[in-house]
Amino acid sequence: MELIASGRDCDVYALGPDRVLRRSRHGRAAAPEAELMSHLAAAGYPVPLVYDADGADLVMERLEGRTLLAAAIEGSAGPETAAAILADLHRRLHALPARTKNDNGDRILHLDLHPDNVMLTPRGPVLFDWANAAEGPPDRDVAMTLLIMAQVTLWEHEPTLATVAKAGFAELQAQLPRPSAAALAWVLDQRRANPTMSATELAQLDQAAALV
Repeated sequence: MELIASGRDCDVYALGPDRVLRRSRHGRAAAPEAELMSHLAAAGYPVPLVYDADGADLVMERLEGRTLLAAAIEGSAGPETAAAILADLHRRLHALPARTKNDNGDRILHLDLHPDNVMLTPRGPVLFDWANAAEGPPDRDVAMTLLIMAQVTLWEHEPTLATVAKAGFAELQAQLPRPSAAALAWVLDQRRANPTMSATELAQLDQAAALV
């Protein structure tokens, strides 16, 4: 199989022209993510189509296009446009009810919604990588996006990404409701517990949170 992408946790392989296999390097089961994506697709939310899940392997639609991050770096998606896409994906997701029956306002949360997880396709923006998804107060999802973006603004080792992130972060703050202090505290705990975070990223978490 041809390796076409690698992330912090997974590798993605081509399976012909219209499918990919995503494999967790840590053996994380793909079935829960596949079930959630199928649920979201049935509700009309823009996710990759899922074909199969077996152990740590997830077979899904190969998306045609470029990521929102790539478009932002090259300038074809300006900060206002990129922020509007992210804000719209948040609003559409949080308009859907949680799968767990409750009356406390919980919603489905992506918890990794940032420009590198959005593909700009002929059918519109598609949100992928649902490995961190959960259910809870929607402002936790907003807080996570803002914290991730704030972290990237501090990346001195990636000046281009930092510059793009600063412009996008300012626009995003204008387009999303400010998360509660409780939501920000919760996502800080999640980021600190994330095993893929580097020592530098962990050291800058409080500085990033102050920007949110």
